[in-house]
Amino acid sequence: MISSRTEGCTLTGALSVTTSVQDAITVIHGPDGCAHHNFSLLHALHFDNDQLNLPSILSSSLKEQEIIFGGEFALEETLSGAMGESPGAIFVLTSCVAAAIGDDVRAVCNEIRGCPVVVIPTGGFLGGGFSDGVRSALIALSELGKGGDPNGTVTLVGEKNLEYEAEANYREVQRLLGLLGVKVRLRFVRNIAVSEIAQLGSSSLNILREESLADVGDLLKDRFGTPYLPSFPLGFEGTLTFLSQVGDALNTGSDRAISMELERQKGIIDQFSELRGRAVNICHSDHMPAPFLSELLELFDLQVKERGQILTLPDPIPVGTSGLSRMLSRWQRVLHA
Repeated sequence: MISSRTEGCTLTGALSVTTSVQDAITVIHGPDGCAHHNFSLLHALHFDNDQLNLPSILSSSLKEQEIIFGGEFALEETLSGAMGESPGAIFVLTSCVAAAIGDDVRAVCNEIRGCPVVVIPTGGFLGGGFSDGVRSALIALSELGKGGDPNGTVTLVGEKNLEYEAEANYREVQRLLGLLGVKVRLRFVRNIAVSEIAQLGSSSLNILREESLADVGDLLKDRFGTPYLPSFPLGFEGTLTFLSQVGDALNTGSDRAISMELERQKGIIDQFSELRGRAVNICHSDHMPAPFLSELLELFDLQVKERGQILTLPDPIPVGTSGLSRMLSRWQRVLHA
């Protein structure tokens, strides 16, 4: 088994969302170590993904004195400095230390005028991990959204900003929606400005990155009346189902799109026909959906053997037909090695 690349701290999960708002500043209310560690991590991952921008993070720099007597004044000073940068918004994330000493972070933030200040509780010691931080950030940032008349477009919710294939996955979803004549209105939240979040309630359909974000989808549905699909398309059959579901949700015909995509999938399956019947030992994470793996085993008549060629199912799962094609290409190279 392999572990997920997105296991870890609640604070890091929230930062993966807030730092993708380009004109906002994220303040970590906690010791410098929390900020420095996460800044280094995000910077390294952004560099690996050919993103040369630095995450905009400030620390309230809690030290021994603040931990004993309270850190609210330190937060006030940090917020004042952040306001001097004229950001579109300030996102305040609480560390485990700030949560433990009981600082009234919301009261301090409520005193700020002239800029939206959004508090996101991320004291992970209270329970939770990376994914909980992502959900908390998305829910908090949704407060900046406004309603609007549905216009036949789609909003993508909760893209995995730290995964290597985030842009490739976006292009695949965009390609599939294009087969239906549907456009993406908003990426909530990936490389956008604060002002764009106001469009959150104007799409006709939300598409969640994965099923674990269902509570975010429910909240947006309750607030704006926007229906949602539970995840990006996974697997060959899942991609065809995705096209059908989008077509039904937006009252647009999907038969032609499904037919076109089915032909494309047949071509890809034929392209990798040499995989058929191979003895393999497939490594995957514990939460890999069984239907996804079963489809691959059946399509290529793969024989799972303890001494078979070791192949890896990536986590996150490849998105759509194009994601599967990239993965099968990697498998083919491994079998040729």
